[in-house]
Amino acid sequence: RNSKSARKPYKLTDERGLFLLVNPAGGKWWRFSYRFDGKHKTLSMGIYPDVPLAKARVRRDAARQLLADGIDPGEKRKAEKAAKFERAENTFEAVAREWFAKHKPNWAASHSDKIINRLENDVFPWLGGKPIAEITAPDVLSCLRRVEGRGALDTAHRAHQNCGQVFRYAVATGRAVRDPTGDLKGALP
Repeated sequence: RNSKSARKPYKLTDERGLFLLVNPAGGKWWRFSYRFDGKHKTLSMGIYPDVPLAKARVRRDAARQLLADGIDPGEKRKAEKAAKFERAENTFEAVAREWFAKHKPNWAASHSDKIINRLENDVFPWLGGKPIAEITAPDVLSCLRRVEGRGALDTAHRAHQNCGQVFRYAVATGRAVRDPTGDLKGALP
């Protein structure tokens, strides 16, 4: 708390590889210094005061546990970040729009307009932002129940069919494991 900025960045060491890097501009970052496979590496533990000393020590201990298990904490963090980015990139809406673009040339303009409008109005507001691999049958059913609730039963069945086509496309392209819409057979009147 009492550390002041200087002309050059400097370190205030704690213990077991944890230190506070004080920047000339006044920023303070917790860092963890370690060796993995003979190489020196540094891992960020957060920004002070958002991350207090006690929390930085907990994060350091978790990183040291990974090192003890033979896992590079920096590489593990990169892999988790890449997986999170991939899940965010493969949302239902993104995959559905890709599927739509692939099939649109084979459809009449009126048919393609109905499909994209149905998806944009009845499906994307509730399922569009979710990672497609994490969507379950109850998620799809709750979305279809909204359409059914306003009395548009035919639209609900067509939305169910379109969702199934999108999920099958996601399975074929390796972005989902299975199509949950098959579990909804007979769920709509």
